[in-house]
Amino acid sequence: MDDEAAMALALDEARAAAGEGEVPVGAVVVSGDGELIGRGRNRTVASADPTAHAEVLAIRQAAATRGGRLVGATLYATLEPCPMCAGAAVLARVARVVWGCDDPKAGAGRSLYTLLSDPRLNHRCRVTGGVRGDEAAALLTAFFRKLRA
Repeated sequence: MDDEAAMALALDEARAAAGEGEVPVGAVVVSGDGELIGRGRNRTVASADPTAHAEVLAIRQAAATRGGRLVGATLYATLEPCPMCAGAAVLARVARVVWGCDDPKAGAGRSLYTLLSDPRLNHRCRVTGGVRGDEAAALLTAFFRKLRA
């Protein structure tokens, strides 16, 4: 599965999150051989759990599917992961993290922090930002515009 197709699945999750009144962020995990092994969307409101970010939920599902660490897998998220989600990707040993739009207020891939590729850590993820970023940003902008109205 290529980056565009995988991000399309993450965007579907983000749209579903918005439909549930959650901030529209979606994520999927794809194994090294191209199999979809995890998916998630923000569920912080519905679950009353501040850690229920799309990336964490997708990583949890993928880890349950694979029985632990996600060596060789790619995490796709519609928004640049926050420090918590970046830390989860590093601890899960995700090989690569791909996101849609940057997050200048909390991004831990390149915008605010570089946690995903920090050389001081014993595992680093390759990073790619900007895949279908305009679509991801448009979902967030529309959601917050509606919320303020």
